[in-house]
Amino acid sequence: MSSLTDVEAVIVAGGRATRMGGVDKPALVVGGRRLLDIALAAVAGCRRVTVVGPRRDDLAAAVIQVQERPAGAGPVAALAAAGVHESVVLTLAADLPFLTADTVTALVEALRGNTGSDAAFAIDNSGRIQFLLAAWRGPALAGHLAALGSDPANQPMKALLPERYVTVPVAGTADCDTPQELAQARAARSELVAADPDAARAEIRKSLPRLPVRTRAPQEAAGATLAAPLVAAEALPRAAVSAMDGYAVAGDGPWLLRTEVHRAGATQPLGLHDGQAARIATGAYLPPGATTVVRDEHVEVTAGTVTRIPGAPVRDDARRRGEDWAPGVELAAAGVALGPAVISAALSGEVTAVQVRGPVRVHVVVTGDEIRRDGPLREGQTRDSLGPVLPGFVQWCGAAVAGEAHLRDTGDGFDRLLGEATGVDVIVVAGATGGGAADQLRSALARAGASLVVERVRCKPGGSQVTAVLPDGRVVLGLPGNPVAAVATLLVMLPAVVDGLTGRRPQPLWTAPLANASQVSGDITRLLPARQIGNGLWLCDNAIRTAHLAGLIGRRAIALVPPGAADGDPVELVPLPQ
Repeated sequence: MSSLTDVEAVIVAGGRATRMGGVDKPALVVGGRRLLDIALAAVAGCRRVTVVGPRRDDLAAAVIQVQERPAGAGPVAALAAAGVHESVVLTLAADLPFLTADTVTALVEALRGNTGSDAAFAIDNSGRIQFLLAAWRGPALAGHLAALGSDPANQPMKALLPERYVTVPVAGTADCDTPQELAQARAARSELVAADPDAARAEIRKSLPRLPVRTRAPQEAAGATLAAPLVAAEALPRAAVSAMDGYAVAGDGPWLLRTEVHRAGATQPLGLHDGQAARIATGAYLPPGATTVVRDEHVEVTAGTVTRIPGAPVRDDARRRGEDWAPGVELAAAGVALGPAVISAALSGEVTAVQVRGPVRVHVVVTGDEIRRDGPLREGQTRDSLGPVLPGFVQWCGAAVAGEAHLRDTGDGFDRLLGEATGVDVIVVAGATGGGAADQLRSALARAGASLVVERVRCKPGGSQVTAVLPDGRVVLGLPGNPVAAVATLLVMLPAVVDGLTGRRPQPLWTAPLANASQVSGDITRLLPARQIGNGLWLCDNAIRTAHLAGLIGRRAIALVPPGAADGDPVELVPLPQ
């Protein structure tokens, strides 16, 4: 995915919405999110974001707000009011319920790939050009706006049409201009947010706002995700080095052995003339004049003379400069997580700084008055067997634990949690996602102005889970309170949250045939502990106690068993920490 860090976005969020009775259309909710919030999430990676329309006090401080004059004077007047500040400008309306970051990125990529074009316009499913949904070269847009003179009010978007442009078929072009279209969008989004696990994870990856790009030393960025390719700054090896303990030799043998020993890291210059040899250690730079290295077991030394053993293979036991890679070689692509191998490769390539997103910081919360972590249990209490281990599962998913808390069942507990758990990227809440008297997370999310990304999922356990984005960009992942359900849901969904926030490439699915699929499948996807039984087959536990994690002992994965699965069908396996 192309970076949007040098792109400006202008969201037109005014207008009269005459076909909808003059309502504030950007404030309409589709799929649990305002239309304006959907647009803001799609352009969250842009350097500058301007919303043109009535002032809204709940927008982030970084969002610039301006008003076209007169109010409701049309999109051209709105673009003129916003101005042009960057070399690439995205223009869009705040009435696109299916808009994602992929949509706007496709427009930017099309513009960058067509250097002779001034704009890239979206094409909808019917083949029509959507002139407002576009990526522009900033100077070209500024020039066309200036050519309209001092009164751009009520001008059609076609008035800005440049001579040179490209069109791009993209998703997310459907808008909401009528009550019927709004109802259709809400119905379609409802299907998305109450989808099976695959669709829910895809929605999370597309809809979450990207974390900002930061520059870090490689060794300080463990757990983050590359926002740009990792490119070697230096060749490896930087110079020819010995690959074996042996002898550096000059020319054809036999060779007269010098008394010096050339070790790795040696700073004293040692030069060889034709017919000479010197002892050399693995990793030592070849001395000037050396033509190759001969390993110990291929030579014999007699009276100060080094001779190749008859029949020994003639080979070069030196590693030449750039044999592993040359300067400028891509070592890892954008979207790859910085694990030990990537960090080590960066250091080997003399890379001193990398551009990354993350690591994702998670605040872990376990809820319930009945839960007690320390001390003797009192009447009606249950030992907290989930809270102490949940951080380990979070780390297994590629995130960093930044805080933990136990939340009592109080009327304002979640309001305070959402307001006070700052300085993190994700709040993971175990419990309070259902519809019971003490399950207050959803109402607190609504009061906080959160946008729902996934409201429920068609799976068991975990159907009551919720994923939402708070106005400041923090993500809330609500899990069931049952320990097995919480862990299974976390392992399936939190990696998608990390992918969405950082642009991390999703891991390929691990699948294997399930021996007893017909016995454990149901009418919706089931998340069940699984173990391997030989011949590549796996077996699921159909009846385990879910109030504790003892049923996961000896199990290697959580299997996602789809409805109607037959014995031997391949199913997705999500690894369990061992």
